Amino acid sequence: MSHFFKKITTAFFIIIPLLLSTLCFASSLSPSSNTLYNGIDVSEWQGNIDFSQVKDSGIDIVYIRTGEGSNYIDAYFNTNYKNAKAAGLNIGFYHYVTATTPEEAIEQAKFFVSLTKDLDPNCKLAMDFESFGSLNNGEINTIASTFLQTVRELSGKDVIIYSDTYNAINTWDNSLTIYPLWVAEYDVTEPRANDKWNHWVGFQYSDAGTVPGINTTSVDLDHFTPDIFLSGTSNATSSNATSSNTSSTNISSGSSSNSLSYITYIVQSGDTLSAIALQYNTTVAELVDLNNISNPNFIYVGESLTIPSSNTSPTSSTNTTSSTIISSNTNTTSPTYIVQSGDTLSAIALQYNTTIAELVDLNNISNPNFIYVGETLILPQTISQTSTNIPTNTSSTYTVQVGDTLWGIAQQFDTTVATLTSLNNLSNPNLIYPGEIIQLP
Repeated sequence: MSHFFKKITTAFFIIIPLLLSTLCFASSLSPSSNTLYNGIDVSEWQGNIDFSQVKDSGIDIVYIRTGEGSNYIDAYFNTNYKNAKAAGLNIGFYHYVTATTPEEAIEQAKFFVSLTKDLDPNCKLAMDFESFGSLNNGEINTIASTFLQTVRELSGKDVIIYSDTYNAINTWDNSLTIYPLWVAEYDVTEPRANDKWNHWVGFQYSDAGTVPGINTTSVDLDHFTPDIFLSGTSNATSSNATSSNTSSTNISSGSSSNSLSYITYIVQSGDTLSAIALQYNTTVAELVDLNNISNPNFIYVGESLTIPSSNTSPTSSTNTTSSTIISSNTNTTSPTYIVQSGDTLSAIALQYNTTIAELVDLNNISNPNFIYVGETLILPQTISQTSTNIPTNTSSTYTVQVGDTLWGIAQQFDTTVATLTSLNNLSNPNLIYPGEIIQLP
């Protein structure tokens, strides 16, 4: 073959695929509305931010990173939220997902919701899942779907996907198009189209922006459409300045007396809000108001609920403002088992001479493959309390709070990290999460 022919042939095989690729994605992805808002998304990398200057510069919306995975909280998360809220900006939250299994996706979703449930965003919650390691597309989509579904169910709020254009084209499948797309593509006026989403609600068009009030040399710049807002929230830039007083930190709002004190109740498997209200002589409406619950049908194991102590029965905790109740269901006669690392429902059923079906029924388990460390399972009452198979659960317990570390818990209870790790079968002492129940010596 002649040298000239080789050059022509090589050019043909290079140009044609590029031409076909250009033709396939030459069209752009359009916004879901012609109305656009200027936005930014921030994390601890931007340091201290003057959000008053940010707003005065023409920014309408700020998305704030909550953290990563199942236990890392962004160092500026709470500060950014408080200051952006005070400046009257529209606020959304995004969480960086690192899950490699559906089980991890559930734990990370619970962590995300636990960080945001007492706050007041008016933009949809966002999943940032972009580092996949060796996962294949099927595994990636399952993890993403599990995370998004869990967040939506637990929070009662709508969710969106943050993704670059490459992954929108090559990674995500059509099952995820039920969630709106916040797409990232830089140095273009419009993001490229893909064969899944027809519109975007968010478009991150630069990762090297400069905005007054932010001292770092770069910040992500975005455009958002009105569809980024949660239903029922206003999209006017100045509307949120008057809503900050509804934050759940103002716990005395709506109370008839400033002398009321409160207790904390940790939700157990099988609990419902109505049953808890009945148990503590209060109402579902009062619990919803005190805890800023958006959907009374969605409470989850390990969630902390504030309850007026003046309403509690004589057998409940004393009226102190900071007491914590690790309480069981109304079926207090039933033996319980706290799930340990490595447990499966089938192994627990075998250990206690029962069946998976019976455990599923007793604990209202929707998916027998998903149980997690620290979850309290009700065992059949037919098991004798004197049986050698019954877990004693007589040791003291501590429910992990936001910001806790195993070292801090060990110091608080005069023990060691090694003791707590061994007692709780922890595979990684650095991974504990809010709501997890730690056995103490």
